[in-house]
Amino acid sequence: MIQEADLEALRGSVRGIVGLPGEAAYAEDTASYNLAQVHRPDAALGALDADDVANAVAWAAQRGIPLGVQATGHSASAPMDEGLLINTSRLEEVAVDQAAGTVTVGAGVRWSAVLEELVPLGLTAAHGSSSRVGVVGYTLGGGLPLMGRSLGFAADHVRSFEVVTPDGTARRVDPDQEPELFAVLRGGKGNYGIVTEMTFGAVPLGEFYGGQIVFPEEAAGDVLELFRRWAPDLPHEASASLAFMHLPDVPFVPEELRGSAPVLLRFGFFGGQEEGGALLEPMRALPLLRDTVGLMDYGAVDSIHDDPAGPMPSMERGMLLADLGEEGTAELLRHVGPGSDTPLVMAELRLLGGALAADPAVPDAVSGRGAGFHLFILGVPGLPAEDAVEAALARLAAGFEPYAAGSLINFHGPAGDEQDRARAWEPEAYARLRSAKATWDPQNLFRYGHAVPPLGLMDSATG
Repeated sequence: MIQEADLEALRGSVRGIVGLPGEAAYAEDTASYNLAQVHRPDAALGALDADDVANAVAWAAQRGIPLGVQATGHSASAPMDEGLLINTSRLEEVAVDQAAGTVTVGAGVRWSAVLEELVPLGLTAAHGSSSRVGVVGYTLGGGLPLMGRSLGFAADHVRSFEVVTPDGTARRVDPDQEPELFAVLRGGKGNYGIVTEMTFGAVPLGEFYGGQIVFPEEAAGDVLELFRRWAPDLPHEASASLAFMHLPDVPFVPEELRGSAPVLLRFGFFGGQEEGGALLEPMRALPLLRDTVGLMDYGAVDSIHDDPAGPMPSMERGMLLADLGEEGTAELLRHVGPGSDTPLVMAELRLLGGALAADPAVPDAVSGRGAGFHLFILGVPGLPAEDAVEAALARLAAGFEPYAAGSLINFHGPAGDEQDRARAWEPEAYARLRSAKATWDPQNLFRYGHAVPPLGLMDSATG
């Protein structure tokens, strides 16, 4: 518990509001996108600028008070139960340098704000499937872009960071200044301080062909088998994923889809209708319910995945797959195919490769460059029951263990023990992260969520 005298010292050093349990400011700044993860720190700071962040971190470092950070709340992976949570959502500056081909964003900026600036200029960036996600947190986790097979990971596009390290010092970090810190920030998530500003490269945008094809549940086996053979031969300009949906009969699901189990092909292509249509011909030969794929306004790109617009409770788990053969497709169908009666809401198989397999120009801590697919499974607690959802997640994860090749930190799911958290990084990268943690955060102030323990400290007090 933080002492009142210390709280007064904090209030005197920042412009933002310091909220305590039971206060409206506290509720606002601790709320996460995943309603199943409830943060209960001793206090929360709604930072108004980078100085607030630096002063609050320095205050915590002097007193050994643990720290957490969030902006949009999409990365909540474990509840914070003490210390100070710093909310950076109010750092919302966006600046496009068209001549340099770069974008500079504050820590609270969402991808939607970036695309609003870039698309009218004929540009885009390495954003994910939902533009509602925060740019900085997404990128610190590596960032798996919607069009990653063409663009690579979002971390590959970062030019520089402004970051407050755990000693409270504000630093500019790029490949020339603090190259080791630059490497671990890209993929090491929130282990090395709080990023207040980030500059990254934009990319040219021409014609874009994308949308969804919806198949009936009874075609799931044929769709998956064809997808397994068709997708890896796609050009790097094309990205695709296959989602097995099991939609509950609840009000937030469109009435015509309630209680159904469609299979969704999500497809995006940097190119025109003729070439894009030719790529999709094999999948379109199967029975389908709906086809929205065509030339589209890139401003509507969220419609490809159509992720939930608002906060909701969820239980999730992700894993990288080295490959997916006939046995793997049979295993997936057993868990989420017709007749499985799974309580899971979604299982998505996303094609990787292409630019995602390329080595970065400078070292980073991003995993997954050698994987063929990414599998993400999602359930909603209480639909039908939390223990049933949790058990289904565990069964599917165990079934795919023979094919697993680690995870991506942004899709990892709840932060478990240290062994579980370590699977988000390849062993060499994890050792590098632990060594850097000992250098930059020897007090282990940033110990929540997917925290990496400093080298020499195995008793990491994470939730």
